[in-house]
Amino acid sequence: MRCSILKYMIPSQLHPLFWDTNVSNFEPLDFPDYTIARVLELGDQDAVGWLRDTFTEAQIVSVLRVERRLSRRSANFWALVYGVSRDQVAALALAS
Repeated sequence: MRCSILKYMIPSQLHPLFWDTNVSNFEPLDFPDYTIARVLELGDQDAVGWLRDTFTEAQIVSVLRVERRLSRRSANFWALVYGVSRDQVAALALAS
């Protein structure tokens, strides 16, 4: 049981991505949009690996479609990775 609970906690190497969050009691599954967006914007390869192990592709794509706070650079990159057209990415729909 403890292993499955730990799987859904923020790994210690990712704590710097969540500097504004009390990671000791943060449950990423309760805040998927926030967690996914933070990792997409700031994460490295290990962080993205954890993200993909923790959330479904559908959840990640959904965040791309609604999260306006992603930088244009990140939004463009992840749209290409996940095959989402630019006109369906919220952060790219902002001022051109």
